[in-house]
Amino acid sequence: MTTETHTAPAGQSVLTLLLARRELLLIVVIIATVIIFSIANPSFLSLAHLFGVGRSTVYIGLMALGVMLVLLTGGIDISVSAIAVSSMYLTTVTLMAFDYQGTFLAAVALAVLIGGLLGLVNGVLVTWLKLPSLIVTIGTLTLYRGALLAFVGTDRFRSLPAQMAEFSGFAVFRTSDNGRIVALHGAVLILIVIGAVLALALSRSWWGRYIYAIGDNEEAAERMGVPVRTIRVTAFVLSGALAGLAGLFYAAMSRTADPASLSGVEMTVLAAVVLGGVAVTGGRGSVLGTLLGVLLITMVGSSLVLVGIPTAWQQLFIGLFVLFGVGVPALRERRNERRRGMVVSE
Repeated sequence: MTTETHTAPAGQSVLTLLLARRELLLIVVIIATVIIFSIANPSFLSLAHLFGVGRSTVYIGLMALGVMLVLLTGGIDISVSAIAVSSMYLTTVTLMAFDYQGTFLAAVALAVLIGGLLGLVNGVLVTWLKLPSLIVTIGTLTLYRGALLAFVGTDRFRSLPAQMAEFSGFAVFRTSDNGRIVALHGAVLILIVIGAVLALALSRSWWGRYIYAIGDNEEAAERMGVPVRTIRVTAFVLSGALAGLAGLFYAAMSRTADPASLSGVEMTVLAAVVLGGVAVTGGRGSVLGTLLGVLLITMVGSSLVLVGIPTAWQQLFIGLFVLFGVGVPALRERRNERRRGMVVSE
């Protein structure tokens, strides 16, 4: 009796590895993108541009981490941009109304609190009233923005409270690039720290295990005693809190508080999360993959003009990224089914 051993071609083995490890695939794509853009325009590799890309990842990255948590539980949060701008604008107006002269940490606490409360509204509507998260967050996306413009104001503030203005210049590293001083903004480090804390919480705590369990099989998780409603609400609250922080950072770094800003950015955030390997059905995804997805989308969006491509093409790339993010898991699952002999030829 003889046993035949079939060895997959090297190219097929590499493809299988890339499809199995989304983070590895994204790293390869990012490296390829860097090479292409740097050939098209060598200034792409300048510290000024790279630091600018890092700065642009902050507010997208913070919102993406929150959306990731909700997606992991099998839900979705489309309202993050409205929560971000509402938290930012309410915080700015409050600080200015009371002529606050304290530290920036108070502004951070207020923005996070407002964002968390708005996220709590989403969580209660979804878990206790059992409404679809997509419908709820589309509704609150419009509700929060409409309420902000109708009841708070439509003024655009270019003169921000001193604490926010000072944060815009907060840098962890400064150097000279072609005769001018460039700096890596401290918010980039804050994003990395928050990402590391979330990664540890998801991998090492019971809360993280519950998050994945709910997304993987909600009924089974409930039978095992997992407090599904409570965990789901915490995901929405954290999503709102991170969006509130993102909005504050966005206003401080741009030195403008505009209630009409960040419109439509929720699609960019969702594209980054899906591209990063977070399953739209829940139960699968990682912080590293999410941040890599944010980096790739931000890098492409920030560099189009640099290489001579109109910015209008950005929406095209975002759409392609969403399809790529959804298509790769589907392709991987189909390959696994074929390997198990579960796919019947049509």
